[in-house]
Amino acid sequence: MTSTSNTTASANTATQGRVALVTGGSGGIGRATVERLVADGYSVAVHYSGNRAAAEETVAAVTAAGGSAIVVGGDVADETAMATAFDQTEAAFGGIDVVVNTAGIMILGPIATLNLDDLDRMHRTNIRGTFVISQLAANRLRSGGALINFSTSVSRTKFPTYGAYVASKAAVESISLILARELRGKNITVNVVAPGPTATPLFLNGKDEQTIENLSKAVPLERLGQPEDIAETVAFLAGPARWVNGQVIYTNGGLA
Repeated sequence: MTSTSNTTASANTATQGRVALVTGGSGGIGRATVERLVADGYSVAVHYSGNRAAAEETVAAVTAAGGSAIVVGGDVADETAMATAFDQTEAAFGGIDVVVNTAGIMILGPIATLNLDDLDRMHRTNIRGTFVISQLAANRLRSGGALINFSTSVSRTKFPTYGAYVASKAAVESISLILARELRGKNITVNVVAPGPTATPLFLNGKDEQTIENLSKAVPLERLGQPEDIAETVAFLAGPARWVNGQVIYTNGGLA
């Protein structure tokens, strides 16, 4: 057996029996994360906000393949609904070891003309939602646990029209990195994944083929990321990466 195989086997052994809650787990990066964590031996709560059918389909696919998963729902910015989602996860699996917060919305437009209602809606989900999930995770994760929030590599690239979105994600980074320091002594890690251009509906929506081609060529690896690329980083932070804490991991193929 190669050293790579040994490493993989060790990681799977270490994560067997752990429990994860994945917000936005029914599509895109969230679904890829669910599938990866289940493959690593986790039981997973698949959270949805507006599309229960997609979450149920994800759970059905996981369980058909021999995994263990349930559906939980609610607005991530609603602390009562999210406390219930945590309750349901604990009731089903006995506790929570990992929270992966992929839930978020992206509304693009120049700062000079962006509708302020869109700004408020995006910031409610991305900032308040992250704060609610982070607060619950801080109080509910078991020792040895991990919280993984999501930002964006555009915080470095500074693409036009992303101003309001990047502002919300800068808040996510600040919340997460400060929480990592506040949880001293609890043996809980807090990190942020900042994907680059990734082929998800959230990213592709509203972009023409030329724009997508230009973005893919901007990456030294000359392709868009796939949800599975991001899930690989999440799986690392969720399980074996116990010495990575309070960091923003730019998973972007070398974009910036």
